[in-house]
Amino acid sequence: MSASSSVFDRPSQTAGTKKLNNNKCIYQVDQQVKFIHLQAEVDCLLQQLQNLQKQKLSSQTHEN
Repeated sequence: MSASSSVFDRPSQTAGTKKLNNNKCIYQVDQQVKFIHLQAEVDCLLQQLQNLQKQKLSSQTHEN
């Protein structure tokens, strides 16, 4: 391979990791799906926390 290799000269990669075989690819996709689900759960919990903070501020404002 020359120093100025093209995209076609390089092994295929997904998210910065090489696809070595089908099992490796499936494992990586599975991990990515788990990560996306966890990220969505964190986003949901953050939204709930922000809503609770707004409710608390609102109730404190109405009490004064």
